[in-house]
Amino acid sequence: MLLKNTPTRFGHIAILLHWVVALAVYGMFALGLWMVTLSYYDTWYHRAPALHKSLGVCIFIVMVIRLLWRFISPPPKPLANYSQLTRISAKLAHFTLYFVLFGILASGYLISTAEGDPIQVFGWFDVPAILTGQGVQADTAGVIHLYLAWLAVVFSLLHGLAALKHHFIDRDSTLKRMFGFNPDIK
Repeated sequence: MLLKNTPTRFGHIAILLHWVVALAVYGMFALGLWMVTLSYYDTWYHRAPALHKSLGVCIFIVMVIRLLWRFISPPPKPLANYSQLTRISAKLAHFTLYFVLFGILASGYLISTAEGDPIQVFGWFDVPAILTGQGVQADTAGVIHLYLAWLAVVFSLLHGLAALKHHFIDRDSTLKRMFGFNPDIK
């Protein structure tokens, strides 16, 4: 089992972190869309936001680990067939995805703690409210949270389409590397 990244392959930890975050983003997006349709008398009216907040804190922890892992085990080098535009686009896309995801998490925190209440994470621990009472904090953070969530979904779809383009049109090993295969490096 290859844990750390090599110059040509992603290790299993990077792959696991990538796919856990990807699935969590889509799951949280779906949960968020469903959550706002609930009526006050629905049994999930209070449970869904508590679940959403707890999962958000867990995703934050995974994202911090993922970011640290990029420094501990740098990603593989770009393939030789990548143009300069592809290399720059990939770096910008990854930076943007990280920025948007952390923005979603930060805005979610600001929504959840606007009234001064901590976030209870599955009853395991509480995340204290640090910045509260800023007037329309929850409303402003809510708008930012919504737009960043949509941006994350759209950007991640483009990210996936780019991987498919590399696989089916360019016929290189970009996608295979992200699934942990030991491809012939082109």
